[in-house]
Amino acid sequence: MVTCYDYWSAQILEKTDIDCLLVGDSLAMVMHGYESTVFAEIELMAIHVRAVAKGAPGKFIVGDMPFLTTRKGLQPTMDAVQTLMQAGANAVKVEGELGQRELIAHIVESGVPVMGHLGLTPQSVNGFGGHKVQGRNDADAEALFTSALGVAEAGCFALVLECVPASLARRISRAIEIPTIGIGAGPHTDGQVLVLQDMLGMNPEFKPKFLRQYGDGFSFVSGAVNRFHAETVGGCFPSKAESYG
Repeated sequence: MVTCYDYWSAQILEKTDIDCLLVGDSLAMVMHGYESTVFAEIELMAIHVRAVAKGAPGKFIVGDMPFLTTRKGLQPTMDAVQTLMQAGANAVKVEGELGQRELIAHIVESGVPVMGHLGLTPQSVNGFGGHKVQGRNDADAEALFTSALGVAEAGCFALVLECVPASLARRISRAIEIPTIGIGAGPHTDGQVLVLQDMLGMNPEFKPKFLRQYGDGFSFVSGAVNRFHAETVGGCFPSKAESYG
């Protein structure tokens, strides 16, 4: 699974072997320059889900339930679910488990697949005191393990594990029947997810431990733009072949 936020990248990913596209609330940071995911509102999420669905109609698309949308009561939650699904999502992703099992079960019973998300849940980063690995000590590991069992019992079809020790991710993956998808959770999960721009190397300064860059997108794009600039200034572009008679 990789993140996807817009139409043009969705068109590319539509023709790849990737299994699943996540329209994550990380788009608030990656696409709009905010400091965290809490600034992603449901209207903004719907705009991006709609664009991705148009560009990649053959892919399974998961839309993030943004900050606090599952904490305002059942009606506002279901309104947000409806908004994402009608925008083109095939499923929604819900962060956290405490106080949300019944809510997850209700969404699933309503016919909407739900992907869970535990560990470092970005919407709670302020409560965590920053971006830190979760489940390092025994008590925290047991709590996270219990939460994983809880979301599986509530009906989630898959579970994202973010920034947890590899041994804990392995234990959880063996204990629950639904597939786990890791990001900073080691090699023993059933799948992996990365932010598309991160794996393409679009920000050379962002190099967390868990990230492997599969390209140097920053150099490719900046180099192409600089060549265009140089050829325009030098009179090489457009050529006669690129001009109308």
